[in-house]
Amino acid sequence: MIEVDITKRIKTYRGWEDLRVKTQFEMGKITRITGPSGVGKTTLLKIIAGLITPEAGTIKFNGDTWFDGEKKFSKKIQDRKVGFVFQDYALFPNMTVEAHLAYGTKDQTYINELLHLGEMENFRQHLPHQLSGGQQQRLAILRALSTKPVLLLMDESFSALDKELKGKLMAKLHDLFLVQGTTVLVVTHHDEVFDSSSALFSLED
Repeated sequence: MIEVDITKRIKTYRGWEDLRVKTQFEMGKITRITGPSGVGKTTLLKIIAGLITPEAGTIKFNGDTWFDGEKKFSKKIQDRKVGFVFQDYALFPNMTVEAHLAYGTKDQTYINELLHLGEMENFRQHLPHQLSGGQQQRLAILRALSTKPVLLLMDESFSALDKELKGKLMAKLHDLFLVQGTTVLVVTHHDEVFDSSSALFSLED
């Protein structure tokens, strides 16, 4: 179980407000995080990943403390073994598609499996600027998967894909998550994202 009980000061369209989250996410499951724009969904993902530090509270992952505000403890980002698919992709401009995946794993068989999963085999030597928006988005997902993370955080990770490709990719990802036992938190505004296989957590305005 992922236990989140945090407070973080964030800037909204109304000014500075407290993001207050107290919830639990089930291990080995997909949870969709929804809510109005600007309510703090992306911030919540970054807090769980360790990229943003809350003002107060605790985060526990399967009993392991990741953050304790009272004790001023925050587990190192690299020790959390989290994969993050950023909304802006955050790709390395001078690295090929295959090099992005090799950055996370030296297992060539697994790299080939990921390229096949994302239908990116023919683009393995392409640089990010040579890819379409949808291809860049798929690469960002594959790169996050390359380390076989125990927790995968996805921020609007299917927005650049057409309906048919999105459906195929989500089905393949769902199978992979089951095999690897991955816990997934996905921020989305779209009801069809993992709609039949996920739990739902809503951040209210």
